[in-house]
Amino acid sequence: MSKEVGLRGEVRITLDGQDFGGQQRVALLASIASHGSITQGAKAIGMSYKAAWDAIDTMNNLAGEPLLERSAGGKGGGGTRLTQRGARLVANFRRIEYEHNVFMQHLSRQAQGLADDFLLLQTMKMKTSARNQFSGTVTAIRRGAVNDEILLRIVGGQEIVAIITQESSEALGLREGSAAFALVKASSIILATGQGSKLSARNQLRGTVCRVQPGAVNSEVSIALPGGGTVAATVTRDSEQALELEVGMEATALFKASSVIIGVPD
Repeated sequence: MSKEVGLRGEVRITLDGQDFGGQQRVALLASIASHGSITQGAKAIGMSYKAAWDAIDTMNNLAGEPLLERSAGGKGGGGTRLTQRGARLVANFRRIEYEHNVFMQHLSRQAQGLADDFLLLQTMKMKTSARNQFSGTVTAIRRGAVNDEILLRIVGGQEIVAIITQESSEALGLREGSAAFALVKASSIILATGQGSKLSARNQLRGTVCRVQPGAVNSEVSIALPGGGTVAATVTRDSEQALELEVGMEATALFKASSVIIGVPD
């Protein structure tokens, strides 16, 4: 299940390296202008009177001139309004904020693959002795009396089945649609070639042999899977020769559900 990714950001103004403020302080100025009162303007945006005055003092000092001015009392009473500089600051900030939001929306449209990339980066940081690491999405959880059966869809659409304890399943917070990864040792992989065989192994990843590296006793065989993934298997030299393994031939990697370790990104 793909996740909807969005990016958010905030515009802040600095003057000579000092923080002038962002949306909240500009909202304070706009609210004071709207209400004609510091008290009412601060209250309207949920800011205390003292915090409002502190913010105004800071902005006035950094601007080098007043952003507010008091009007004399008369028939309609006195009040507070923005100076020409204060009004210009609010208007310019709003224009900048609008362009910033347009820019962030554009980035969000370009970032739909970010969730998958983030999961990949998280798993790449992990150190483990298991040669095979598969990132994917939990497609089903079948509860049992003691153990749970976890189905994980990996790149290319194939699924991996894992048997783990209910305690582990709950500790990992596994849910349908959640991101997870599977670890399988190369020594737990059995290779098969040809068609028509019936096997008890729950996991059967089909692909094409892309690498055969003979050793003194064992050989390491890599199988390219649909979608760009690979699975590595360690087999004896005798098995390699008996299967006549060579690059380009079709093969299936078999392993038990109990040989799979499930993990989740931090």
